[in-house]
Amino acid sequence: MTNQHTTTFHSHKPWLSGPVTVKDLTKHVEASRITEILLGVPDMQGRLKGKIFNAPVFLERMTGGTQMCAYILATDTYMTPLDGFAFTGWSQGFGDFLVKPEMDTARMLPHRPGTALVFGTPLHDDNTPVVVAPRHLLASQVDRLGALGYRVQVGVESEFVLYPQEAAGGAPMWSENLDYALQHPPAIGDFLHDVGETLTDAGIVYEAIKTEGAPGQTEVSFAYGDVPFACDDYTVFRHIVRDIAGRRGMVPVFMAAPETGIGSGLHLHLSLVDDNGRRVFAHQRGENLPALLQQATAGLLSALPHLAPLYAPTVNSYKRYRPRSFAPTRYNWGIDHRGCAIRVAGHGDSTRLEVRLAGADANVYLALAAYLAAMVHGIEEKLPLRAACDGDAYTDRKAMPLYADLSEALQHFEHSTLAHTLLGKEVVHHYARAAHAELDWHRRHVTDHERQRGVR
Repeated sequence: MTNQHTTTFHSHKPWLSGPVTVKDLTKHVEASRITEILLGVPDMQGRLKGKIFNAPVFLERMTGGTQMCAYILATDTYMTPLDGFAFTGWSQGFGDFLVKPEMDTARMLPHRPGTALVFGTPLHDDNTPVVVAPRHLLASQVDRLGALGYRVQVGVESEFVLYPQEAAGGAPMWSENLDYALQHPPAIGDFLHDVGETLTDAGIVYEAIKTEGAPGQTEVSFAYGDVPFACDDYTVFRHIVRDIAGRRGMVPVFMAAPETGIGSGLHLHLSLVDDNGRRVFAHQRGENLPALLQQATAGLLSALPHLAPLYAPTVNSYKRYRPRSFAPTRYNWGIDHRGCAIRVAGHGDSTRLEVRLAGADANVYLALAAYLAAMVHGIEEKLPLRAACDGDAYTDRKAMPLYADLSEALQHFEHSTLAHTLLGKEVVHHYARAAHAELDWHRRHVTDHERQRGVR
């Protein structure tokens, strides 16, 4: 799918904005309106990693690809080079792979006037894709769905907690309940306005920005879009919001449980469209759910217990799953039920599946890849759907409980025949290794809470 948008000047702003075609990119570089180009690769944590190129040099020499160290797909959150991966590590010397720019993804970064961003695809020496790269892993699951005659649209709902930069890990930016507030402290109001304006200038269509009931918590919901562009938009959003916050002396924290008793989610709303443009989940309240919606939901409930490290990748992920927290604690589903892992939301053409399992720490490409793999499994196998939860989802004894921690989830992931079937051996080994590294780090480090308990 190609980028159908064009780059424009806003009449009141002296910089370019929005997505940009290759033709316009070249024209603006020649006119020195674009002076640098970022080539970015989403890493395992969902962050953009790459290089900042001189724009004329990029167009002259780099459009066919450039070398980057393969360790950008084999690190922890601190960018520590990790060993034990199949395609890179100390035994292989952490060599390079080729990163090919996907020129149809070019867009302007309005918070850096004169700067464009292009997503890159990592390739092996034989020009085959690196299958564990998050963006490619998602594309492979989109292709599986496409082979069945469907494409997926996704709406992203993201939460994060805002802290003062000098006190990250301390008290959030505000302590009162600002859920649905339309008036905010001036510094917060200015920040939210800046985020909205910058997203618009970047060509990212968001639906709403709101503060939440928890201290410092903010939610941004994005308009529905095709994959992978909706996920690209979310990744650029995270890149932008960190920069905007930093310039204002703040830091956004994308943790599943940033404080004890507080959870930040990454809810993905999914709908399927067939080759004729028909929304195949469409139904009216009171009617039986369409067979395809039932099969997709059954697939999610059946397969997602095998794929947890892709949507709950950290030790902190599992601290979000608390009773009556609006985060799920069991693999169940319900009609417009926010206590369930899977919520059937909307009606008519707006009917969709809201998967509420991923926290703010999830990589959106990996979480969505897991969800699509599970949905394809349900559709291909025509799995039957068990009864919906129509009571308290947290006491639903008929539904399997979520795993208590990453260690338990990892055991079910790396030894799962279904995970290997849906994702492939190479992918399972790679992300199991990443989960082992996450657990090893926590086993070696003493936390502040341990010290506090130790002095009592």
